[in-house]
Amino acid sequence: MTDSRIAAVKILQDIIENKTFASEAKLRFEKEIGGDSAFVNMLVQTALRHLVGIKRLLKQFVKKKLPPRAAFAWYALILGTAEILYLDTPDYAAINSYVELIKKQLDKYVAGFANAVLRRVAAAEETPPAEEEFFPPEFRKILNAGYDKKTVRRMEQTFLNEPALDLTCKDNPELWAQKLGARLLPTGTLRLDNQGSITKLPGFADGVWWVQDFAASLAAKTLGSDLGGKKILDLCAAPGGKTAQLLAQGAVVTALDVSAARLDKLKENMARLRLPAPEIVCADAVSYLNSLSEPPFDAVLLDAPCSATGTLRRHPELVHIKNTADVEKQAEIQKQILSVVSKALKNGGTLVYCVCSLAKAEGERQIAAFLEQNSEFRLEPLSSFVPAEISEILTPEGCIRTLPCHLQKFGGTDGFFIARLKKGK
Repeated sequence: MTDSRIAAVKILQDIIENKTFASEAKLRFEKEIGGDSAFVNMLVQTALRHLVGIKRLLKQFVKKKLPPRAAFAWYALILGTAEILYLDTPDYAAINSYVELIKKQLDKYVAGFANAVLRRVAAAEETPPAEEEFFPPEFRKILNAGYDKKTVRRMEQTFLNEPALDLTCKDNPELWAQKLGARLLPTGTLRLDNQGSITKLPGFADGVWWVQDFAASLAAKTLGSDLGGKKILDLCAAPGGKTAQLLAQGAVVTALDVSAARLDKLKENMARLRLPAPEIVCADAVSYLNSLSEPPFDAVLLDAPCSATGTLRRHPELVHIKNTADVEKQAEIQKQILSVVSKALKNGGTLVYCVCSLAKAEGERQIAAFLEQNSEFRLEPLSSFVPAEISEILTPEGCIRTLPCHLQKFGGTDGFFIARLKKGK
């Protein structure tokens, strides 16, 4: 496992130092991972979820910052500590493995230092307390700007839990819940606790369902269940979960995304699901909207580019690579798209705006500012789309705001914001 641990160290270093998504970092070091992808993923994810506490513990034993040439050793110490404290690896095996790989990558002196540190970690024989803070200060600023301390703490506690697998069915969710042994959530989403290999699950090859978090599935549902013949623009559509929902309800969909590679994935997904092919547009959203001479669409679903902070349960690296500057950058992009979205929408048409962000600057405040500047739009309450037992996800204004600490009896959910607006007085 030594080589896979080296890959894990390099992946963790890439994530933290270059603010890289874990999936991208894994692809970068794919050859070095070898056949231990599951182990590497578990190791890196565990370290990321507990990184604040691990760093605090290590600083008790590492009094001076390691020189740049020894940065590899610092990330190896983090992963070694994660194995000792949170995984089932025997202490001696974890210590010996990391000491050897540091010796291989650096030298015997740094390896000797790491040996001493990891032995002290093992001797401590205690994990950081349950009330430990898991959000680093920069990420906490994003949350403090929109939520009270109690709510932030509730979100923080859910951050440590591995999320379940959510599926959206084309039809017959009750039947497929039985076949898959899944729980059926109040809005029809299927939830599986034991994920395994997705492609081997019943119904995958037949295109019966697709992976889509409960929260993400709500946006398309706010357009209603009878979309037969309606022309809908799915802005920022790839990889196509919402496109699939719209097509399954009979809509005539134009799917736009700026990434050709992601649109190729969307096409593959629609083919597997055996859904009608949408019209595909590879373009920048603002440029496309400005090119329209008259509004051709009955509805626009804008899943806007965002900080993605709502997906922290699935992507624990986000809390270590996102900050308020990222939120501000994305909020400006959202504002630019919203400023011209009316050009696509017929009078009387519907705009659904959504983001997988926890930042209110990208959600509630973005829409409030939009409504102030665009009097031809009005907000439509979404209470009729939310079952009473999960009414906690409704805001006082009638928008949907899900938080990771919502739906606890079902296992939580991603953070998401959804607003539905009508054009025309």
